Amino acid sequence: MSQSLKTSDTPIVGQRTWDIYCAVIDNYGDVGVCWRLARHLAAANQTVRLFIDDATALQWMASAAERANITTLAWPPAIGGAERDPQICSDVVIEAFGCRLPPSTEAAIAASKQCTWINLEYLTAEPYATAAHGLPSPVMSGPAAGRIKWFFYPGFTAGTGGVLGPEPDPADAWPARERDGLQVGVFSYECPSLAHLAAQAAAGNIHLFAAAGRSAQALKALSPSSKNRTDLAPMTQPAFDRYLEAMDLNVVRGEDSLVRAIWAGKPFIWHIYPQDDQAHQQKLAAFLDWLAPPAEVRALHNAWNDPEDATAFASLWSDTTRQPLLAAWGACVRDARKRLSEQPGLIDQLVAFVVSKQ
Repeated sequence: MSQSLKTSDTPIVGQRTWDIYCAVIDNYGDVGVCWRLARHLAAANQTVRLFIDDATALQWMASAAERANITTLAWPPAIGGAERDPQICSDVVIEAFGCRLPPSTEAAIAASKQCTWINLEYLTAEPYATAAHGLPSPVMSGPAAGRIKWFFYPGFTAGTGGVLGPEPDPADAWPARERDGLQVGVFSYECPSLAHLAAQAAAGNIHLFAAAGRSAQALKALSPSSKNRTDLAPMTQPAFDRYLEAMDLNVVRGEDSLVRAIWAGKPFIWHIYPQDDQAHQQKLAAFLDWLAPPAEVRALHNAWNDPEDATAFASLWSDTTRQPLLAAWGACVRDARKRLSEQPGLIDQLVAFVVSKQ
C-alpha cells in the first residue's frame, strides 16, 4: 500500500484516514490494542496507517491478509539530529497511551487545517475516566504548539469511550474439546499462584492451555513437561479470542485480553500489570466494583494479584471452581458482557467524536 497517503482539507463524510502511533513498551499490550483498533477501523471502511517502533509481534499476531489491508510503517527516524521531511498527516492522528509523537508528525498536524489529534488513554473503570473523557488538552510547546489534542478514555460505563466490540466468528474455530475436567487458559504474568495451577494440573484436576509468552515460560520452569498442560504457539487475535471462548476458565493480563475475556463470557481472573506505587490495586478494585462478582471471586482476584497471598489463593481456588459458585461466576461475566453490548462501542464513539470535531 502507498506510504504517501494524502488528505484534503475538506472533511470527509463517512470514510476517513487515520494514523495510529504506537510505541511498544513490553508484553505486547500496546501493539495488541493498537493493532486491534486498526483492524476494527479498517473493518468500518476507514483507511488506516499504523506507525510502530517495533512491529515484530505483528508477524504472528496479524494474518497476512490483515497486514495487507493496513499500512504499517516504521516510527519516523531521526537523521542527523533532525526528523525527516514530514509526511502529510491523515484526518485523524491517534497518540496511543500518551506516547510522544515525532516532531515531524507534530509539524504535519500544525500544518493541517482539519486533523483531529487524539490521545487514546488506557482502559480503566476508575471515576476519572468519565471526568476526563473528551476533554481538550492544549499543546503548549513543540512544533504543534497552539493546537489541541483530545483525551479519549475507553471505559465500561456511559460517559466513557466504551470498548472494542466482539468480532465475527472466523472460519477456523478452536479445536473440539477432547478432555474431561476443567480447561484453564493461562495468559498471565509470572506470580506465585501459577505454582498452584501447575500443581492442580500435575494432580490431574485441571488441564492448562498455556498461551505463548511469559506465562508459558513460567509454567515450564515449574514443570518442564506435563501431560495435563498444552503449550500453545503464538496466535492471531481472532484465534486468541476463540481460545478464550473454548476454555472453562481463563487467566488474562492486560486491557485487550481483559475485554476479550468479558466477550468470551467465561469465568476469568484478571492479572493486572503491577506498578511499584501499587496504583494497580486501585484500578483492580474499581474494575471489580463494576464487574460485581461473588465475594469469593473478588477475593480470588485480590489473592492472585498479591504475591504475598498465594496460600489464600489455593483455598479460594478450591471454592470458586466448584458448583454452584463457578456457575455464578460465569453468570456474572455474561451479565457484564450484556451491559457492555448495550452501550455504544469504542469505534462508533470514536468516529462520532471525530465527526463532531471536524
